[in-house]
Amino acid sequence: MRFLCLIYTSVDVDGRLTPNEMNHLIGEHFVFDEGLRRDGTMIVSDALALRDKSIIIRPNGGDGFSVTDGPFAETKEHLAGFYLIEAADLDGAVDIAKRIPSARYGAVEIRPVRILTLRGDLAEEG
Repeated sequence: MRFLCLIYTSVDVDGRLTPNEMNHLIGEHFVFDEGLRRDGTMIVSDALALRDKSIIIRPNGGDGFSVTDGPFAETKEHLAGFYLIEAADLDGAVDIAKRIPSARYGAVEIRPVRILTLRGDLAEEG
């Protein structure tokens, strides 16, 4: 099964870690990534730019969209990165997610990925 591990980091962490601490954390991620690649559980992972670089699009009530800079909600955490992994079941995904280095600084949301296929005129989970 595929699982998406969404890494949420406390907003406080962005400014609290020294450059050396941040470099160490990034290094830990590279080591962790290599281990997941070696055992065949990682599909893809990446870090995201800080939330002030984000763009929000929403339907504007007509046929178009409004485009706005940055998030509106005041939050204590923001989405910092993700891992798309393979695991036998949710317990296996939890075991992997607990080892994500950034999990020490925030939260990791684990979501099963729905694999949709088109059969005739209907989409079905495969």
